[in-house]
Amino acid sequence: MRLVEPLFWRFVLLIIFSASGRMIAQNLVIEPPYWWVGMNAPQLELLVYGDGVGKATVDLAYPGVQLNYTLSTLNPNYLFINLTIEPNCDPGTLQFRFTEGATTQQFDYELKPKHAMARGASGIDQSDLIYLIFPDRFANGELTNDRIEGMRDQSLNREALFDRHGGDLQGITQNLDYLEALGVTALWINPVVENDQPHESYHGYAATNLYRIDERFGGEQAYQELITSCHQRGIKVIKDMVYNHWGDQHWIYRDLPDSSWINPWPEFTRTSYRATSLFDPYIHEDERKRFQEGWFDHHMPDLNQRNPQLAQYLIQHSIWVIGHFGIDAFRIDTYGYPDQLFMRDLMVRIRSEFPDFFSFGETWVHGTPVQAWFTEANGLKKGFDSKLQGVTDFQLYYAIQDALNQPFGWTEGVSRIYYTLAKDILYHDATRNVTFLDNHDLSRIYSVLGEDIRKLKMALSFLMTTRGIPSLYYGTEIGLKNFADPDGKVRQDFPGGWPGDPLNKFQPSGREAEENALFDHISTIANYRKQNRDLFRGRLVHYIPEAGVYVYFREGGGKRLMAIMNTGDQQQLDLSRFVGMLTDAQSGVSITTGDSYELAQGTLTLEAMALLLLELH
Repeated sequence: MRLVEPLFWRFVLLIIFSASGRMIAQNLVIEPPYWWVGMNAPQLELLVYGDGVGKATVDLAYPGVQLNYTLSTLNPNYLFINLTIEPNCDPGTLQFRFTEGATTQQFDYELKPKHAMARGASGIDQSDLIYLIFPDRFANGELTNDRIEGMRDQSLNREALFDRHGGDLQGITQNLDYLEALGVTALWINPVVENDQPHESYHGYAATNLYRIDERFGGEQAYQELITSCHQRGIKVIKDMVYNHWGDQHWIYRDLPDSSWINPWPEFTRTSYRATSLFDPYIHEDERKRFQEGWFDHHMPDLNQRNPQLAQYLIQHSIWVIGHFGIDAFRIDTYGYPDQLFMRDLMVRIRSEFPDFFSFGETWVHGTPVQAWFTEANGLKKGFDSKLQGVTDFQLYYAIQDALNQPFGWTEGVSRIYYTLAKDILYHDATRNVTFLDNHDLSRIYSVLGEDIRKLKMALSFLMTTRGIPSLYYGTEIGLKNFADPDGKVRQDFPGGWPGDPLNKFQPSGREAEENALFDHISTIANYRKQNRDLFRGRLVHYIPEAGVYVYFREGGGKRLMAIMNTGDQQQLDLSRFVGMLTDAQSGVSITTGDSYELAQGTLTLEAMALLLLELH
C-alpha cells in the first residue's frame, strides 16, 4: 500500500476497523479539517484522499446534516462528500461509515460552534497603514527552524539572492514594538503556507499545501501567536492568497483527481500577462485563453477554477482560514489571471460569512480603465460585477514617480497625479484602492527617486495623506535601496534581524542620523493618522496643479488638513485661490514639525521639493 508522504500535513481521521481487519486506506486526508455550524452557506463539500477511497460508499446519520451525494473521480484515491448543514444543526461529531464490499469503517469529523471562530475579519479602510513584510528576509527569531529535515529546499545562505535566509514569523512577533512605534495598523505578510519546492521556496508563491503553515516560518503555532499578538496591539493581519497557481510539488498536483483541475497545453505556454485580453472587444479568443490559462512558470501549474470541485475546495479553504486564524483581510495575488466568474463567487461567499471582511487584488496593469475594470460596481463590466472591493493602485504608483522625476508640464510631472486621481470617476469607490511606493516585485522607491531624501519624504507624505489605503514596504522607513534586477535584490535582509548582524536598525542607536530622521518623519504622520482616523476616512478635495505645486485637502472628523506639494524651487504661494477650503482658517500647524503658519497674510513661502502638511485652525 502506498503511504501518504509524512511531510504533507494531514488531518488523520479516526479509523475503526471491521472484524475482517481489511482497510480501505491506512491514513485518510480530509479537507477542510473541521467546519462550523450556523454558516450562511449550508453546503459543505469534503475532499477525502486515501488509497482507493473513491471505491467506497458512505453513510451518515446526524440530526441536521444531510448527505447529498458522494463523487468519485478518475483517480480512485479521491472521494468528495457533499453535505447540507441545516441552520438548526448542533455542533458535535459526525460519524461517517465507509463501506467497500463486506468491510465497514468509521471516521469522525468535527462541527464546531460558530462562536469558536478566531477573532478577526474586521477589514481595513483608508484610515489604516499597511506594512508589507517578506518573511524570509525580515528577522530570524528562531534558528532551529532554518532548515527542516526532509524538505526539498535545504538552502540557507544569506549571500544568495534566491536561497532561503532564515527569516520567520517569530522574528516578526519579536519586532512588533518596532512596528507599533512606526504607526502600523495592518500587517501584510507575503505567503506563509508550505512551499516544499526544491528551488526558490523562499518567496511563498508556489504552495504545496494550503492547510499547512511552512515549518521554516515556525508553523501554525507561530502564525497563530503572531496574529494574537497583533490583535492585542490593534494591528490587523492581511493574508496573501494565491488562486491562480500552485507549486508543482503540491500534493494534489502530484496525484490529480483528474486532468481538468489544471489548464493543460500541448507544450508549456506562458501567460501573455495582458489583462486587457479579458475585455478587449477586438481580441481573438486564443489570446484571451493564453492570458488566463497560460502558466506563470514551468513549476507553477495553472489552476482551472471552472472545475466545480476545485472551486469549492478553494472557496472553503478561504473561509476556513479566516475563521481558524482570525484573518482581517486578503491580498489576492495575480487577481486577473484566474477565472473571473470564480473570483466573483469567491468574493460573494466570503462576504456572506464575514460581512466586514476586506479583499484587494493585485492588478499590475497599465491604464485606469484596465485597473478599474476589476473592481466592484464600476459600471464598466456591463452586467458583470466582480464584488472585489479594492485593487493595488499601480496607476497612482506610476504617477507618483512621474510627479517627482519629471519636470512640471500640462500633463507631466505632478500633473500626472492630478489626472490620475481625476479618473477615479471610473471606480465605485477608489478610497478602497491600496496605494504604495514599492513592494517585493518592484525597485525600491529610494533608488527610483535617485536617492534624493527630499523626494522620498515627499512621496511618503503624499502616500499617507491622499485617498486610498497606504501600504509601506519593509525597510522603506530606513531608506533601503536597490533596483529589481532581479527582484531578489529588493528582498534584502532587514539589518539587525539576525543574531550577529553588525547593525541593528530596529533600534535608533543602530540607525544613522538621516535614517532616524526618515523613520521619525514616517512615524509622526502614521501616528497622526492613528489619532485622527475619521479625518482620513473623510473626503479628498484637490486643486489643479500650477507652477509645479499641487494642493489638496483632507476633511473629516471635525478636522481639516491642507497639503501643499511643491515639486519645484522655493516659491511664494498665493492662498486666495484656496479660499473655498480655507474659509475661516487663520493658521495651520505642521503635523511633522509642529511649526505654526499664519494664513491671514494670504501667502506662504514654500521650500523646494517639499510637501507641507498643515492642520488648519
